[in-house]
Amino acid sequence: MTSPNGRMSPFQQAQMFSLLDDNIHNIAIDGVFDDCQDLVKAVSNDLDFKRRYKIGTVNSINWARLLAQVVYYFAGYFQATRDNAQKVCFTVPSGNFGNVCAGHVARMMGLPIERLVVATNENDVLDEFFRTGVYRVRGSADTHETSSPSMDISKASNFERFVFDLLGRDGARVKALFGDALSRDGRFDLSADPAFRDAAARYGFVSGKSLHADRLATIRDTWKRFALMIDTHTADGVKVAREHLVPGLPMIVLETALPIKFAATIVEALGCEPDRPAKFEGIESLPRRVTVMPAQVQAVKRFIVEKCA
Repeated sequence: MTSPNGRMSPFQQAQMFSLLDDNIHNIAIDGVFDDCQDLVKAVSNDLDFKRRYKIGTVNSINWARLLAQVVYYFAGYFQATRDNAQKVCFTVPSGNFGNVCAGHVARMMGLPIERLVVATNENDVLDEFFRTGVYRVRGSADTHETSSPSMDISKASNFERFVFDLLGRDGARVKALFGDALSRDGRFDLSADPAFRDAAARYGFVSGKSLHADRLATIRDTWKRFALMIDTHTADGVKVAREHLVPGLPMIVLETALPIKFAATIVEALGCEPDRPAKFEGIESLPRRVTVMPAQVQAVKRFIVEKCA
């Protein structure tokens, strides 16, 4: 399992690195999440290596992950509605565009979704695109470390899947944008393309972003009004959802994680520790096994060869 070195909360690190099974290996990459994802893609794109060592992925690079997430939208819809004619809106805290891409698939399958609201944090690559038509990736140095760290992503892997639909499933054009323009310029601009209007008009996408102060305020407000404690990523979703409410339509925000995973921010917002499930008591003091390495494909491959020998 790869993760960005030092870019997860203490609880997240303990949860991952305390897995000591012989067939589980944690690699902490000196970089950001995008570097981890680039390495996984590079290893997977070496087809001979992939076949020899049976390489697979379980994050949303893998289409099967998105298929499983499509179920969330149907389950949420049936719980929030009384008949199949009613429409709903969904807000999804998003960095890698995986979960909300599953929502896009559900909508394409016929689920009556009026709006798909993309909520970002300070790393607002997706919000910038849906507002302006410009998709501008950032490098590691320009990817902010935030209090909703699972969204600290500046290269949304699944976004290419949506743009494929947006551009009429023109594979050659999508390749030119993601393979050529991004490599050469670090950006592409669809603002003048008539297809860009379809992102909202045809596919229902709108967006917004949430900052650290917004997260704190939303966590406090949700606790005060509903006695409900939400984590930082969910707070990003709730904040942006409130900006895109449609009168008469339910707005469903996808909750992201247990608040205990981001306890420091919860304490900052509420002045108290979040509840900790009994199975996680003392997790931070468990033995850990993790290997730190540079963001280099060959280093990761050598590690795989060594562990699979």
